[in-house]
Parts: sequence; C-alpha cells; structure tokens
Amino acid sequence: MIVDIHAHYIPQKMLDALASGRVSFPNVQVLHDGDSYKLAFAGGKLTRPVMGKLRDADLRQAWMAENDIDMQVTGGWLDSFGYELPAEEGAAWSRYLSESLLEATGDAKVLAPLASVPLQNGLLAAEVLREVLAAGHKGVMIGTQPHGDSGNLDDPDLDPFWAAASDLGAVIYIHPMFGCGDPRLLDYGLINAAGRGLDTTTAVARLLYAGHFLKYPGMKVVLSHGGGALAFMLGRLQHNAAIHPGEFADPTEGFRALYFDTVLSDPNALKFLAGKVDIDRLMMGSDYPFPIGDMQPCRIVHQSGFSEIDTSAILGGTAAKLFQLDGGCGHNHG
Repeated sequence: MIVDIHAHYIPQKMLDALASGRVSFPNVQVLHDGDSYKLAFAGGKLTRPVMGKLRDADLRQAWMAENDIDMQVTGGWLDSFGYELPAEEGAAWSRYLSESLLEATGDAKVLAPLASVPLQNGLLAAEVLREVLAAGHKGVMIGTQPHGDSGNLDDPDLDPFWAAASDLGAVIYIHPMFGCGDPRLLDYGLINAAGRGLDTTTAVARLLYAGHFLKYPGMKVVLSHGGGALAFMLGRLQHNAAIHPGEFADPTEGFRALYFDTVLSDPNALKFLAGKVDIDRLMMGSDYPFPIGDMQPCRIVHQSGFSEIDTSAILGGTAAKLFQLDGGCGHNHG
C-alpha cells in the first residue's frame, strides 16, 4: 500500500454551510464571491482564497490514481484552524472542522483524516483531542504558533495537551503556519520556499530543548517538509546544549523520536535526512494540493537509492502502521 501522509483538505460542503449561514460562529467570517471563498477570524485579515483543488474530492482522487497512491492522510488547511478565536469558540470551531473532515473522508475509503484542536487553550485542546480520536480520526494536525501569529508549542499552557497526546499514543502532525513573522520573507515567494522550513525548525528546536519528546514519550510526532533544517542543524543544536550544561534537554535524543515526511524536492537532501534517523522514521508525503509541494511524490523516494525493503517502508509500510491504516484502492504498482 502506497500512502501519502501530507495533504490538506477543506470540504466544499463545509464551506457551503458556512457561506449560506446554516452554520455560523460569532467570530468567523466567510467571504463568498462566485467560486471564491475566504475566511477571517476574530476580526483579523482574510485568508488566502480556498483553492479549488483544496476542496474538490474528485480531483484529489484522480491525482492519487495518476500517482499510484492508495491512501492519503489529510489534515485541514492551516489558514483555517482559527487559533485567534476565543478559547471556547475555538474549541467549537475545531470540533466543526474535524467533524466536517471526518464526514467528507468517511465515504472515501482512500482518505484518512487528521483532526484539528484548539491550541489557544491547552486544556481544551486535550479535551478535543480525546474526542476526535474516539470519533475515528487518525491523529491531529497542529500549527507551530498556537495563537495564530504568536506563542510557542512549548508554552506551559499546552502541557495538558502534550500529556494527553502521550497518554493516548496519539499521532501529532506538526505543520508550519503561513505567516512566519519576518518581513524579509515577503518577496520572491520566500514564505513557502524558506519561511515554512524556518518556522518548523524554530518551533521544534524549542520543543527539543524543552524535552517534550522525552517527557511525553507515548505520542508519535511527525514533521512536515523533512523537518525543515533540523537534521542539518542538529550538530549545532547539540553543541549549544553542551555549552549550557544542565539547562536544556538532549536535542539529539529527542530528535530520534520524531517522524519526517519526504517533501524536500531533492533526493540528496532526503538521503542526508535518512543518514540522521532510522529509515522507519521516514514517510512519503506530497503537501497536496499546493504547488510548492511534490506532485510526483513517489519519485524522490525511488531516486534516493534506498533498498527495496526501505523504499517500501517509506512509500507506505511505516505509515500504514503509524496511522493504523487498512484498505486502499488497490492500484497496480507494477
């Protein structure tokens, strides 16, 4: 079974319900003009348009068939997670996003959903995490900035969430936010080209030093885009810990506990990452449907010179175990 573990989905039915007013939230605004949809939270600026491929299930499954992908693990869209909302409303919004995604993927046995949780409040995030896992989600996708454009994943307020994730053995997919807070990234498409990786690197480096992957060993944490620059910077992170003895957790030990997708667009980069982690920590991903993603995601795995056994594990074997997947659409992978 070939599995794409990194994808995003906003069901059209959910947007229709919001745009028509059948479903509404006090601090969620939906701007609908023809086939264009944008969201805004708590009086903030509008999101980018919800692109067609992000909400069209038929296009998604046609693309999967073209690429011999049997199953896709899909979360929501980070722009829509609503971390800016007041805590209780944020929890209600996360539940709505998660229920909508679960419903949309329920009829398509080739799609496995990752829920959203209200990171703006650690206790509520823990509560929603328990609910969505019980409802059938394969894990949760979370952003790197728990208050929309600020905050850190190692903030003490989030400790109840991390503790619940560990107790439940949950899969936590950490994904960078779109706005990375550095105005130098506003040109040349650098938010996607560099900013996303920098965001992941910074957020997860904090978690490594805070010791979260050692304190909460039951959870399984997956990083987007090959973990940003973490693998390349690991020696420097370790050296920084060494010159501050006793102040930080061991970053190398925490790093070994992580899983990574293959969205690196360079076989040499993937081979380097594979040299820093066990092969069973790598899983194929696309970042569908975004152009900055890898729309031929199996290719980089085949080009990286792994053994047949390792290639099979990266293409789907590891993901099937981690996300507890079964079924698939039975493509002939010849």
